Amino acid sequence: MVHTFECLGSAFALDTESGSFFQIDSAVKEIIDEINSPVVLSRGEFACLTADANGGDGENRPTGDGRKAADANGGKVLERGTLPPSPCVAGVDGRGRESFCADASERAEAKREVDALIERGVLFSPRVDPAVSKFSGVVKALCLNISHLCNLRCAYCFADGGAYRGKEANMPLKTACAAVDFLIERSGTRRHLEIDFFGGEPLLNRQVMKDAVRYIRRREAETGKVFQLTVTTNAMGLDEDAVDFFNREMYNVVVSIDGRESVHNTVRKTVSGGGSFDVALKNALRFKEKRVGLYYIRGTYTARNTDFSKDVFYLNDLGFDSLSIEPVVLPADRELALKEAHLPALFAEYETLAAGYLERRQKNPAFTFFHFMLDIYNPPCREKLTKGCGAGCEYLAVAPDGSLYPCHQFDGEAAYRVGNVLDGSFSEEIPRLFSGVNVLTKAACAGCWAKYYCSGGCNANAALIGGNILRPDPVSCALMRKRIECALAVSAIENANT
Repeated sequence: MVHTFECLGSAFALDTESGSFFQIDSAVKEIIDEINSPVVLSRGEFACLTADANGGDGENRPTGDGRKAADANGGKVLERGTLPPSPCVAGVDGRGRESFCADASERAEAKREVDALIERGVLFSPRVDPAVSKFSGVVKALCLNISHLCNLRCAYCFADGGAYRGKEANMPLKTACAAVDFLIERSGTRRHLEIDFFGGEPLLNRQVMKDAVRYIRRREAETGKVFQLTVTTNAMGLDEDAVDFFNREMYNVVVSIDGRESVHNTVRKTVSGGGSFDVALKNALRFKEKRVGLYYIRGTYTARNTDFSKDVFYLNDLGFDSLSIEPVVLPADRELALKEAHLPALFAEYETLAAGYLERRQKNPAFTFFHFMLDIYNPPCREKLTKGCGAGCEYLAVAPDGSLYPCHQFDGEAAYRVGNVLDGSFSEEIPRLFSGVNVLTKAACAGCWAKYYCSGGCNANAALIGGNILRPDPVSCALMRKRIECALAVSAIENANT
C-alpha cells in the first residue's frame, strides 16, 4: 500500500508496510497513483525528487541521468534534480482533475525509477503482519484520578465536571498508596514505571498528592523500581507551592489552556459561570518562567474555533514553546462537536499551522507542536505501532474509591470496571479484550495507510462515538490522517534544509 499526498507545496509518497517515505514530483506521483488506481493521464514535465526511507546506507545513489535518491534511514533527506524544460501538455485525468505530466521520455525514466524502488521492496511492499505479543498481565503505568472535584465547568468535559458519572470525591491517601503497591506488584520484572496524576483537578487534593509522592519515593528505595510522574492541571491553583512541588517531583506537567481569551472563556468557565482565562494564564506564565523539566500547554479546539492555528500561534507568542491543541471528541448532536462538514476547513487549517510552524521554528527551534513531532528515521518497533498506548492492559486508571478502569476516560463505566486496588479484586476479562485490540483486529484500520502512525486511534473515543472499541470514529480518523500528512511533510522539509 502506497499513499500519495500533497502538502505545503510538495508531493510525497509513503509506503505503509516498509515505512519508506519519499518526497516526489508530479510525474512520479501520477505513476504511483496509476498503480493504485489506473487512470488515463496526460503528459508534461517534472523535476525528479525521491528518497528511499528504508534499507539503504544513508548515501546518495545516482539514478537516471544523475538525479539522486537519498536514503532517509540515517542519511539526509532529499536532494532535488531538475530536468531541462520540455513541452508541457495540460490535460485532465480519469477523475476529472487537471493534470500536468512529463513528456514520454521523462515519464519513462520516472517509471524506471519507480519500478526500481518496487523491485527493492520499498514501494508497494507486501503486507507483513507483525507478531503481536499475547496478554502478559504486566501493568507498567497508572493514571490516578486523584480528585473527582473540579473548579471549572468546561463545556466539552468528558468527565461530567470531574465527577465521572459518579459523585464528587477526593482520593484518600490509603487508596493512592494501595494503587502504588498494585502497580509494583503487577509490573513483574519491569523496572521503569509511570504514574499520571489526573482529575478533575489534582490540585484540589494537593496534600494527598504530595503524600502519595512521598510514598512512591519510599517504595522506589525499597523495591528498586523507578517512577516517572506526570500531572495535568487547569492552572487555577498553580501557585508558588505547586510550582515548586512540580519542579521537584514531576517529569512532565500538562497545563490546560485553549488559546485566545475569547476561545478559552467560551468553553472553560468557572463553577459560577465566569471566565477562567486571566487566572489560568497568569499562573501558567509564572509556572513557565520557573519550570525545570518538561511541560506542555494543551488545548482543545471545537466547532467554535476551527481557526485553531491562531490559538497555537497566540500561545507561542506569549512565550510557550511546547504546545498541543487537540480536536474535541463529542457525539454529533453536541453543539461543539466536529462533524464531517468541518473537515475541509480543518484540513486547510492544519496546513496553515504546519506552514507557520516551519517558519517559526527557523527562528526558534525550541518551538514544538506535539502532533508534528514525528521522527521518520527512528520509529518505535512495529509491535508498538500496532497497539498504541496500551490502555486496558499495560495502562490502567484508578478512581478515588479504588476501582480500576482501562483508562481515565472509562472511569465510572461499570461495564469496563476491572477490579479494585483496595480489596485486591482483578478480572482479566477486560485487559485481555483490550490486549487483543490493534490495527490488525480493527476492520477499519486494515486498509488504512496511516495505521502504523495512529496505532488504531483512541479506544475510549471509539467507544464514545461508535459504541465499540473496535469501531474508530471516522471524523477522528480523518483528522489524524491529515495531522500525519502534515507531520511527514514538516519532517521532510526540515531534514531537507539541514
